[in-house]
Amino acid sequence: MAQPPSPLRLLSEEQRRKLDESDDALFYAQPRFVQHLDGAFRSRLTRLYREKLQPGSVVLDLMSSWVSHLPDDVAYAEVIGHGLNAEELAANPRLDRHWVQNLNRDPQLPLADRSVDAALIVAGWQYLQQPEAVAAELRRVLRPEGQLIVAFSNRMFSSKAPRIWLEGSDRDHLAYVARVLLGQGWRVEPLIAEGTRAEGPLGWIGGQGDPFFAVIARP
Repeated sequence: MAQPPSPLRLLSEEQRRKLDESDDALFYAQPRFVQHLDGAFRSRLTRLYREKLQPGSVVLDLMSSWVSHLPDDVAYAEVIGHGLNAEELAANPRLDRHWVQNLNRDPQLPLADRSVDAALIVAGWQYLQQPEAVAAELRRVLRPEGQLIVAFSNRMFSSKAPRIWLEGSDRDHLAYVARVLLGQGWRVEPLIAEGTRAEGPLGWIGGQGDPFFAVIARP
């Protein structure tokens, strides 16, 4: 069998560096059973999933945690989870199976070619130091009619974000994700950049929630 081509490297080594270069597994060793994004962002994300993901799909929730933000009333054939904290993944009721892996050390996914209908990354891309390799692997495991949804806001653990993310604006982040995906042969749909309204009384008077950004791509 012919080997797939090597991922097209777009980032410099300096752009991949983090303020905290220690093993990511140490940073995520303790579970964090908290919401990292507000209710307005989460609601918008779930609406996007309802619109884009077909019932009965095989879904890969990459860089997941104890919640997947999928619509509660939609059944999928299988939801496969990946992350860095086994306790968080085990507590996620939507995952049918999961595994733990540090993608910054080993970006190769233990999944068969063309075995997944949709791949999701929520508030995780900003921690990838080898995004080109991960993008290439995701393209390998997705079926030809599949899709990738990368969603994020303006929050992060700054010590664990590579320099290219840490020093960029929200618009820079959108362009960066799209550029990496295009470089690995993905077809990128129009980018999503939206404000959200805060939930509850603050929203009634015009309070803003976490901004919502998403890149949707097809292999």
